[in-house]
Amino acid sequence: MNTKVHYENHLSNYYSWMFGNRDDKLQENRDFFKKYDISASSNETAIDLGAGNGFQTIPLAELGFKVKAVDFSRKLLKELEQNCSGLDVEIIEDDILNFSVYNVYRPSLIVCMGDTITHLNSANDLKRLILNSYSILDKKGKFIVTYRDLSAELQGTQRFIPVRSDENRISTCFLEYEKHDVNVFDIVHEKKGDKWVQKISTYKKLKIPREIIANYFSDVGFSNLQIESEKGFVTVIGVKE
Repeated sequence: MNTKVHYENHLSNYYSWMFGNRDDKLQENRDFFKKYDISASSNETAIDLGAGNGFQTIPLAELGFKVKAVDFSRKLLKELEQNCSGLDVEIIEDDILNFSVYNVYRPSLIVCMGDTITHLNSANDLKRLILNSYSILDKKGKFIVTYRDLSAELQGTQRFIPVRSDENRISTCFLEYEKHDVNVFDIVHEKKGDKWVQKISTYKKLKIPREIIANYFSDVGFSNLQIESEKGFVTVIGVKE
């Protein structure tokens, strides 16, 4: 199943619930941008690629950016629209690789966070995204990427990952490793009356070793690279000189 179908038919129904308290996630990203000294002066534009329901978009708009929020999930973008009232946010429903929908802007910041880049189909798509982002950034503009590093293969029962549970719903991931990708099985059990109903959907995620993405950033011209890993997540920040 391709990623868009997986999100629209399955994951978008549970996405916000899986992350728990929405305010906590928003605060996490406020803290992230503060840590990396991200701020906006007058009329600066930021592009949020893979914006989803706005966990990055809203904190960026609060900082004063004019945010262009790009995502292919209509359900998640509708949720973002409901939660960004009064903020300078333009919602763009499209694939983040459809460069033509956002290449008219000259942003000072582009972010592609959460686990968005692992949803791309290939390393070539990732290279193209990085190159396109570099080409439209303003001078001294920054590109920020975060993603889960799946290059270290889990074994046996480690491949079963509990996501979240409550009295009516249980979410679990199962990972199946291939050479360049990981098959991700999202498994949800929901209580319907006195019965539990199982729903399963699957899609692929890219393995992206941090040294590989560092090379991709450098190859297109990004400098002053910051690369950090914490709790399995990689953060990459490049500056366009």
